[in-house]
Amino acid sequence: MARKGRDRTPEVEDAPADAIRLDRWLCHARVFKTRTVAAERIAAGGVRINGAPCRKPGHEVKVGDVVTAAAPGGVRSLRVLSPGERRGPASEARALYEDLDAPDLPDAPGA
Repeated sequence: MARKGRDRTPEVEDAPADAIRLDRWLCHARVFKTRTVAAERIAAGGVRINGAPCRKPGHEVKVGDVVTAAAPGGVRSLRVLSPGERRGPASEARALYEDLDAPDLPDAPGA
């Protein structure tokens, strides 16, 4: 006999499609090798979002946010272009951000 009453399935609100946990995004963008390493670096104070220190790996980053991370090889400043879906190859990861530290290349002569 079926029970009457409310449905017992929990209501889960989906996060906005353009937002993702900071530790996941840093892993997807290949700034850090694993999500655990990303979370440790965030908790240690090695990451800023829009210039403000962030120590919570679960902090949501959105498209347009600027993430500055003290990563192996130096400090990187990246503008979030996409949350990404997985940790894919480097070519896929580069589509997730705009590197704000990249040197501006002069226009080619005759262009």
